[in-house]
Amino acid sequence: MGDFVVWLGSTLVMFSIIFFVFGCMIGSFLNVVIYRLPLEMNLSSPPSHCPKCETPIRWYRNIPLFTWLWQQGKCAECGVSIPSRYLLVELLTGIAFLAAWLLVYKQFAAPGEVLHNQHWMAAAVTLALVTLLAILIASTFIDFDHYMIPDELTIGGMVAGVAFSLGAPHLHGAFFGEEIGRAHALLLSLLGMAAGGGIIYAVVRLGKMLFGKKTYHADAPVRVTFGEDSMHMESEDDNEGIEILYEDMFYRPGDRVALHAERIELTDRCYWDRPVTITEDEVRLGEDTFKPESVDHLEVYTDEITVPREAMGFGDVKFMAAIGAFLGWQAVLFSLMISALVGAVAGVIIMAVRKDGANMIPYGPYIAFAAIAWIFGGYELWHNWWASLRP
Repeated sequence: MGDFVVWLGSTLVMFSIIFFVFGCMIGSFLNVVIYRLPLEMNLSSPPSHCPKCETPIRWYRNIPLFTWLWQQGKCAECGVSIPSRYLLVELLTGIAFLAAWLLVYKQFAAPGEVLHNQHWMAAAVTLALVTLLAILIASTFIDFDHYMIPDELTIGGMVAGVAFSLGAPHLHGAFFGEEIGRAHALLLSLLGMAAGGGIIYAVVRLGKMLFGKKTYHADAPVRVTFGEDSMHMESEDDNEGIEILYEDMFYRPGDRVALHAERIELTDRCYWDRPVTITEDEVRLGEDTFKPESVDHLEVYTDEITVPREAMGFGDVKFMAAIGAFLGWQAVLFSLMISALVGAVAGVIIMAVRKDGANMIPYGPYIAFAAIAWIFGGYELWHNWWASLRP
């Protein structure tokens, strides 16, 4: 018993448990972020509740990991299934926070390393890493569901990355065993942000010029809503559907949305069985034309719609810029190469499994995977490769 107490009380074990538990708690909050933020809902009100019976979830039924396992993935009141993703996010976040703590403790703060005996700086670097990991996890799952990454995570990530670079400059130097000052860290953060945003922006623009159009098919007519800033197409299987920003659709002068609608609903009238063409400057419903600014409400029901095709959205631009703000320009180049490689492999697998390409996933998760790979070992591969290029 005494040996167990000594083992449990050791710094490594004690803080490992603390970081894992804390990560699971943050993961529980990230589930709220993932669900509510894309829907522009308040993150704190109303309190957590069952989405079906709307019964508030009491604190003892909201314990990360334990509650989902104890209730076998069901609501305690109405018995509706709770997606296993809630458990997955909590577990992933707990593991990520634990891994970040172990990375700093066992490598960056080891004897002879840059953070050795610099306890406050080591704590600040750890806080920066877990903040970035939380952003990566939340962004990945939101991008899977909605094909977008909210500005609160991307622009907020840029601000946080610059702030941590000033407050914990060794965030950049630790990966290469260097002590750097605040001015140098700020420069690396700004360069990383510019490189990440700039390169992906160029890729997005080039992709929009080179790629053609994408056609979505449905077995039965589904509702497509054209809002103020985006188009939303409902899913046949009650999922969130697909949302595409207008700025991601109408880049080239000839870009247009084309479909044949069984029913068209405007604010003051309805049409039936007409072709619909929408450009940045015109809405054409059969023979009738309107200026987009004069159309307050437009819903159509169709089983096929063609939209300008995109490789990536501008959310990916801001996402990579946020990663660059935290990790610097070298991490950006590494993430670009790894995300492209992983994306290519995943694309081949998806095309082999689904010939219609219906299960294509967004690019944000590839970027997040590459950034995580950099944090947990990729920087060493990059450093060795970069050193081999020098004469």
